[in-house]
Amino acid sequence: MSTRATPNVDAAEIAKFEALASRWWDPESEFKPLHEINPLRVNYIDEHAHLAGKKVIDVGCGGGLLSEAMALRGANVTGIDMGEAPLNVARLHALESGVSIHYEQIPVEEMAAREAGQYDVVTCLEMLEHVPDPASIIRACATLVKPGGKVFFSTLNRNPKAYAFAIIGAEYLMRLLPAGTHDFSKFIKPSEMTRWCRASGLQVNAMTGLQYNPLFKTYQLKDHDVSVNYLVATERPVEDA
Repeated sequence: MSTRATPNVDAAEIAKFEALASRWWDPESEFKPLHEINPLRVNYIDEHAHLAGKKVIDVGCGGGLLSEAMALRGANVTGIDMGEAPLNVARLHALESGVSIHYEQIPVEEMAAREAGQYDVVTCLEMLEHVPDPASIIRACATLVKPGGKVFFSTLNRNPKAYAFAIIGAEYLMRLLPAGTHDFSKFIKPSEMTRWCRASGLQVNAMTGLQYNPLFKTYQLKDHDVSVNYLVATERPVEDA
């Protein structure tokens, strides 16, 4: 386990999303790509984990897009993040939507120490590429889930194509995201993701690519092509109990 005395967060990354928090729920804002991929993400999670009635924790929940979508599928959702402003936006939007979600500002490692093995489903999407020690986040997510429970991650592959599409294309040419949203050196190869998951006691069940079609301006999930964005479905084996 990490011996880091300070939380596993990058202050500059937190500040970046704090500054944008008020626009989190605007589908035409900097968060437009998140709004567009959110149905794909929640459908993928629901297909693998059957959310209705499940106790779920959304790690790095931001303004609550995924948290609310899962709650609307019948899950009992907790959302955690280290950004105060996005959490305030998430709480307010949940009140306006009439959705019951518990939000808390806490590092996932601290939450794992407090509530180990308490969740049926753990989600950690679009977060790992924004922290100093992604392996520590994966270990904490594995600790939070019950034996037999599901853990989902999403991130960006680290290769020339991902740099061209996710940074040059998305941030500078098509301006789908603000310039500087991503740091290519923090992108994660599927081999690294798989190794960290297995080291944390998670079994990798599926890995699926998320692709953007610039001609039709649409997103789709595509198996066997994880060259840019990808989702990972994992499980904590029951024999770990």
